[in-house]
Amino acid sequence: MREADYAALAQFRYQLRTFLAFSEAAAQNAGLTPQQHQALLAIKGLADPNGASVGDIAGFLLIRHHTAVELVDRMAKLKLIAREADPEDARRVLVKLTAKGEQKLRSLSRIHLDELSAAAPALGKILRSFLAKVR
Repeated sequence: MREADYAALAQFRYQLRTFLAFSEAAAQNAGLTPQQHQALLAIKGLADPNGASVGDIAGFLLIRHHTAVELVDRMAKLKLIAREADPEDARRVLVKLTAKGEQKLRSLSRIHLDELSAAAPALGKILRSFLAKVR
């Protein structure tokens, strides 16, 4: 390992932490917890037209199933999501975004994409340095 490798790794982690701090603050400014924002994105991002299961959400957020159940309960009370029975498996419940959840996610996603666009030059430079090392 060269000194430049350590510097690149440190800068990469700094960029990640900076983005995560931005994301957490943006979620809170929108009246959500960071985990609620991540769950909205997971539900929408999984792109299943029937919705996402609680297990899907738990896997996407890297949390335990019972933690995801509690998160879904809180989000349903806030009318960010709605539960529906899985048409293929009556034992499962699927979760979809409500209009309110869609609006919150759309607004947050716009500002996140703007933030990523601003960070792209620095991140691109770091990632290119990693790729050059691999080749």
